[in-house]
Amino acid sequence: MNYVEKLFGLSGQTAVVIGGTGELCGAMGVGLAKAGAEVVIVGRNQDKAVEKLAEIEEAGGLGYFIPCDVGDADALRRLLDQVLEKSGKVDILVNGAGINSPTPFFDIPEEEFQRIFDVNLKAVLLACQIFGKHMVDRGEGGSIINVGSISGLNPLSRVFTYSATKGAVHNLSKNLAREWAPHRVRVNVLVPGFFPAEQNRKVLTPDRVADIMKHTPMDRFGEKDELIGATLLLASGKAGSFVTGTETIVDGGYSAMTI
Repeated sequence: MNYVEKLFGLSGQTAVVIGGTGELCGAMGVGLAKAGAEVVIVGRNQDKAVEKLAEIEEAGGLGYFIPCDVGDADALRRLLDQVLEKSGKVDILVNGAGINSPTPFFDIPEEEFQRIFDVNLKAVLLACQIFGKHMVDRGEGGSIINVGSISGLNPLSRVFTYSATKGAVHNLSKNLAREWAPHRVRVNVLVPGFFPAEQNRKVLTPDRVADIMKHTPMDRFGEKDELIGATLLLASGKAGSFVTGTETIVDGGYSAMTI
């Protein structure tokens, strides 16, 4: 085993990737598998899960799919039981389920507001409760990676509810990092900049894209595989052993731009 493998290798680890049927978390899941973890893809779209598992298999990795309504606590408890039955433990949790809407503020219906909060915040809180308790009780440490957003750092126009949920995810993650540090359960936020994906394509109008590029020093969108390096750092109990409560930003310089 070479030096990089010792630092970032995840052989023998089990990673649960909620939202793993999506483009960004799917890439993160494939990256975790390539680093040696057994990856559990969690989502609702079996066809997309099959695609991700084919990528994992092609890379020589191990993985399987479990469908789950992650906004339902009982469903998440069943998910944990299924993973424990098949893999025996959970070392890494990626919380990446998310939805968005460009509805103007005065027109946001209560049902839409609640739906976005249920997926983007409630599901994260529930998964942290259920899987975090497993990690704490097990006593072997662990890593929880909650997928945040640059809108959780500085609210973005046109995505009011989404920004509010992501701000809450950032705050929750820091609180949990503080609470669980004595148990060696690390909680961090992975903060993507602008990565075109299913949930945000509807808000990427030509004028919006132009504004984003003006504010992104690298003058381009991120590519999904560019999240893998940060994911491996946060997941690794060796390379990332002293990293908790952070917001790890991968945004092409967006958050560094002022005028």
